[in-house]
Amino acid sequence: MDIRVDGKKSIRGGISVPGDKSISHRAAIIGSIAEGITEIDGFAGGYDCLSTLDCLKRLGVCIERKGDIVRIKGRGLYLKRPSEVICAGNSGTTARLLSGVLAGQAFDCVIDGDASLRKRPMSRVIHPLSLMGARIASDSGRLPMNIAGGSLHAIKYEMPVSSAQVKSAILLAGLYADGPTMVTGPFGSRDHTELMLPCFGAKLQCSDNGAVVYPAQRLEGQRVPVPGDISSAAFFIVAALLLPESEIYIRNVGLNETRTGILDVLKAMGGDIRIYGGKYLGREAAGDVAAKSSALKATSIGADMIPRLIDEIPVLAVAACFAEGTTFIRGAGELKVKESDRIRTVAQELNKIGARIEKLNDGFAITGVDRLHGVAVDSHNDHRLAMALAVAGLAADGCTTIRNGGCSDISFPGFYDELNAACV
Repeated sequence: MDIRVDGKKSIRGGISVPGDKSISHRAAIIGSIAEGITEIDGFAGGYDCLSTLDCLKRLGVCIERKGDIVRIKGRGLYLKRPSEVICAGNSGTTARLLSGVLAGQAFDCVIDGDASLRKRPMSRVIHPLSLMGARIASDSGRLPMNIAGGSLHAIKYEMPVSSAQVKSAILLAGLYADGPTMVTGPFGSRDHTELMLPCFGAKLQCSDNGAVVYPAQRLEGQRVPVPGDISSAAFFIVAALLLPESEIYIRNVGLNETRTGILDVLKAMGGDIRIYGGKYLGREAAGDVAAKSSALKATSIGADMIPRLIDEIPVLAVAACFAEGTTFIRGAGELKVKESDRIRTVAQELNKIGARIEKLNDGFAITGVDRLHGVAVDSHNDHRLAMALAVAGLAADGCTTIRNGGCSDISFPGFYDELNAACV
């Protein structure tokens, strides 16, 4: 579905955003291998998280969903052999995290995905899981993967690139290992798995750039409250900073410090962003976020910051288009293996509407401009690129048409309705 976005004068009001995707995936997976009932309040309803629920159902887990409430009757650590291939859809999180659980099962299982997911690298989880004793056959390190589960060995694994998905897959597999399993990386990455596992009864020790998990005898179902997804909130925050006379108030946003790099960078650029009502939902920090129109200045972002804002880079690039000076984003090579090659597609599509973006091998150099001009652009079936282009369209002159902009439903169903309702 193509989406038309007209330039707007401002964006105002109070909104809520869908539940955090990362937390929703993990709560569903861990709840399924726990005993008893897990209730997830605020479950993200996008296609990616629904793919996780579908895979778990095919593995014999009883799941009920009513709106954003998901009730799971866990099977314990050992799931049921599926009668057919399980499909992760477009969700790399589903495929990678489930591979860690499947590595410890007493059956073989094939996990596949859509055409887009089949292009994304899985060798980064295949290698450490194979070191633990899993037997995994794949299409040259890509989906589909045939995972032959069984007895796993504890390992100490240093990730070459910091990845929360790889780290989580190893930690989940470590629950089935014969001793303590350690995983580290060059930088810290989002730690939702490390925060959640102990709530279900797992034994875990954390450090600045990794964790050690111990074999589990059993996990116990829990109630998991899910805050709003900061990655979804970022689109509204940037829109409010860029459009004149704008002010947006976003309720109940997740503020886990491994995810708030986008707020830190936008503040450093001069963004008027404030936090209210700080609290904890379970072990996850949350609060309300307010943003107002601001004059932005360029900044430089290095590899140490990238894990804290990797998903927000497309909309951060939009903000940089209007910042005074040249913004440099480096150390972001991971963007090449997202839903699209985001280094290529972000630069290509924003340049179409008048941005000045130089594509670098591991990021961008973005020089601010006075204005953008609406034209036809392409989402490349990438949900975050589609929503970033919508924000750019709001700040551009005329009309911007986003080809297949409806792919935003992967993470944010109803995004355009929420955006239009806030525009004045």
